[in-house]
Amino acid sequence: MSAPPNPLRRQDNGIDPSPRPFEPIDRDPHFARVVRYFRPSDYGLWAGMAALGPVILLGLEKVMPSHGITRGDLRQGLRHAFGVGVLGGFLYIYQKSSYRFMGFQENARELRMDLAEMKARVAKGEELYGQSLLPPDVQRIAAGNSKNSQLLMFFIPWFNLVNHNHHGVDTSKYYDNAEENKVPLAKSDKE
Repeated sequence: MSAPPNPLRRQDNGIDPSPRPFEPIDRDPHFARVVRYFRPSDYGLWAGMAALGPVILLGLEKVMPSHGITRGDLRQGLRHAFGVGVLGGFLYIYQKSSYRFMGFQENARELRMDLAEMKARVAKGEELYGQSLLPPDVQRIAAGNSKNSQLLMFFIPWFNLVNHNHHGVDTSKYYDNAEENKVPLAKSDKE
């Protein structure tokens, strides 16, 4: 006699059934893929956040001057504020891009890019999520460690740096009409 299925446990096929406001592309996107899908507005936001730290520091210096610091000290403080802005801005836009992959934010552009990229991989005969040198059980553990880590990016920045097949989405849409879209091999590829 088997135990009744646990409704809180994910399905055996690895697809996460929890609802999202938009169609999810990937529940555990690879770092390089998230960065590759940054939007131009993300880069603008990143630049704005990088500049915000020094601007705030200069504004505070105008309002409440700190007596006794040299110009060199102020420059060093501005550099540090800029560095914190660059790092914080990157983490913020990385999280925004990850949210689009996970279906928490509007992602029509990313859906089109993903469909084109993955169908091209299928047509070339490549693996959808890239080759991995790790054994399958280590890939599963790495996926478990990084899945949904983007939700706590402000607490512990954790990125998926492992190619694996545990992404929590239905990949059958990439194989629809795959034979029709197959790219013919060049002569050099056949030899």
